[in-house]
Amino acid sequence: MANKSNRRRFLQAGAAAVPLFHIVPPRALGHQGPAPSDTINLGHIGIGGRGTRFLRREADFGKAIPATTNLGGDGTRMNSPAKSIALCDVDSARLDKAATAVGGRPKMYKDFRRLLDDKDIDAVVIASPDHWHALMTILACQAGKDVYCEKPACNTIEEGRAMVTAAERYARVVQIGSQGRSQPAAWQAGMYIRNGQLGRIKEVLCWHYASPDGDWTPDAEPPQGLDYDMWVGPARWLPYNAKHTHGQFRWMIDFGGGQIRDRGAHVMSIANWIMDCDHKGPVSIEATGEPPHDGMYDSGVTMRVVYEFKDPDWTLVWAQPGVPSKEIEARYGAVYHGDNGHLTVTLGDGDGTATDPKVKQYVAPWNGQKIFKSPGHMENFLDCVKTREKPVMHMEAGHRVASLCVLGNVSFQLQRKLEWDWKNERVRNDEEANRLLSRPGRGPWHL
Repeated sequence: MANKSNRRRFLQAGAAAVPLFHIVPPRALGHQGPAPSDTINLGHIGIGGRGTRFLRREADFGKAIPATTNLGGDGTRMNSPAKSIALCDVDSARLDKAATAVGGRPKMYKDFRRLLDDKDIDAVVIASPDHWHALMTILACQAGKDVYCEKPACNTIEEGRAMVTAAERYARVVQIGSQGRSQPAAWQAGMYIRNGQLGRIKEVLCWHYASPDGDWTPDAEPPQGLDYDMWVGPARWLPYNAKHTHGQFRWMIDFGGGQIRDRGAHVMSIANWIMDCDHKGPVSIEATGEPPHDGMYDSGVTMRVVYEFKDPDWTLVWAQPGVPSKEIEARYGAVYHGDNGHLTVTLGDGDGTATDPKVKQYVAPWNGQKIFKSPGHMENFLDCVKTREKPVMHMEAGHRVASLCVLGNVSFQLQRKLEWDWKNERVRNDEEANRLLSRPGRGPWHL
């Protein structure tokens, strides 16, 4: 009961909200970010896989970074002066490899809390497995750090709302790593649709290939140098298994949540952005599909999730596998259907995001709707660290997109339609579903 009380207090916005951990923000009531001329000192939490994309080599500091360099995760130039001065990972081998790649003498940590204590760090890049995103982001905000956190923002609705509360309470810049919003093709499609070129949008159909079925691989002892207890952190404890840790965690609901919470956080992020739904949600969610036949994974193999929105009325469909676009060949994406035709936006997680040629040729009228054009996802984040403006994929937007992914999985697990009160973030008349909107945490790791 005490844990529930702690979570409830934090989720209440305002000065009375008190999280479990108490870290005094070093910039509280003072300087809120680096001066425009300052170098932004970055700390990196999670430096395997995606995390390696954000590392800045000591030898490159002060040099012009080529536009083809993929440090921002989206292939765009990053001009803001930033240095990778601290690295953190629970795997010693990955930590050593990243330190070698960065060069110089970066500070090295195995406990992210020690990195957050480092007052030389202005902002952190969080690329840990998904089940750690919420607590790391919240604690980073409390510690006075701005945050670039990879998608999906969170594993539960409660976590996402707590992240929004922390970002607002501590006046932190938080960018969620759904990079599609910083892709020119997505921006062009948004301008085209927002200015009525398709008429009223009635349906957005997303497609993606299925999740893996998995197999049975025996549990084992963790490899030397991996702090596996810390890797599991707030999630439900499972014995170590190579098939649900590095690179494989996405197919476990407790750690990753399947394709819908992976690529869905890219494709549906663009849909929410184009449809101007960053501050609202659907009114109903209904998922069907096929669970794993055998093996150790527990996320849906095939899934079809239908989200109904109101005011304006439109439908979003996530389908794995779905029907690919006939106009542009891609492994995943979405087709936007309106009164006056349709268009495609593919991918959404970086290089290769594309849209129809007719969209690329479109020029919006001078008095038409405007959408912010990002210079690049990481570049936009670093710019906002200086200006204190909200980035293109701010925390509320990240939470709303993650909510679509979470609710799709909840409906799939329960095999029934959910009536969603998006303002209060509760399922109407379904307490069993509401219990799946949070998780108890493990040991000291809970909200």
